Amino acid sequence: MFGKKKLKPLVGLDIGSSSVKAIELRKKGDEYELVSIGQENLGQDVVVDGDIMDVSAVKDAIDSIFRQNRIKTKDVATSVSGHSVIVKKITVNAGSEAELHNAVEYEAPQHIPFDIADVYHDYHVLGAGPSGGYDVMLVAVKQDKVLRYRNAITTAQMNPAVVDIDAFALQNAYEANYEPSADQMTALLNIGASIMNINIIRSGVPLFTRDVSVGGNQYTDTLQKELELIFEDAEKLKKGQQFPNVSEEAKAGHIRSVSDILLLEIQKTFDFFRQTASGENIQRVYVAGGTAKIEGLVELLKEEFKIPVEVLDPFRRITTPKEIDAEMVRDLGPRMTVAVGLALRSFDES
Repeated sequence: MFGKKKLKPLVGLDIGSSSVKAIELRKKGDEYELVSIGQENLGQDVVVDGDIMDVSAVKDAIDSIFRQNRIKTKDVATSVSGHSVIVKKITVNAGSEAELHNAVEYEAPQHIPFDIADVYHDYHVLGAGPSGGYDVMLVAVKQDKVLRYRNAITTAQMNPAVVDIDAFALQNAYEANYEPSADQMTALLNIGASIMNINIIRSGVPLFTRDVSVGGNQYTDTLQKELELIFEDAEKLKKGQQFPNVSEEAKAGHIRSVSDILLLEIQKTFDFFRQTASGENIQRVYVAGGTAKIEGLVELLKEEFKIPVEVLDPFRRITTPKEIDAEMVRDLGPRMTVAVGLALRSFDES
């Protein structure tokens, strides 16, 4: 959303709460091919609710990924999410697109709950408004949040060429790999360690986005507390490893209790969207992020919403060359979705 619109090539760099992920792609004709893929885990409290707390630790993770995967490209696209990010569809009164910029600058402070001097803001024209003017997608991010991301990247000797929004990167990855019908209403859920991005789209247009401070860390916290485990063992249990002193019934009950919390937040979001969208119904849900693999979560969403729900595959139409471990790519798949969407910014022509 912020930065130059056309830069080639770019590495998609997703700085999440639990890890840093990097993806580099190239395009051959109409097809995409994976060039590089890397992930480096982060310690606790390095990134909290989308804010970088320890720039040095993130810098070290970036260094490690680029060194181990021999990535030579220095320009990166990264993205942000959380409470410091505002995404809002507004209608702006303007007689022509030539007048639109000044009109948006005039309207923006009314829709941004921060001092306009403290944010970076941008917008994308969606089209003519139903009653005149123009519908635009307004985006604002607090400057201090963006600066921490830029500091981590520049300290690692990289150039933050593009700063996007997680929900939009999620949409990029989806649209590159799937062919939804023009009238299909789709909900994209990216459930990371501490934040869930929700993006409801139709015909390539984001109709409603929301970031919720829930995610995979809540499973770990609950298992750690209720089963008296250390953090590392609770993480392993969450990911499917068995422990002789923990029954499957006990584990499943605690997993389900957290899944119900996520379900409630998703349900609240869908209900609010329906109220603001004249009762329109979501027809399909795709789930991404590391938490997409939590046992029983997708099945719970299917049962609740009675619509197709599946794990989003960000490499569905991206070729993996023989020198890259295809099984590793499949295993990492859901958690690399935002990084894939960011890497696709390399091919923007707008």
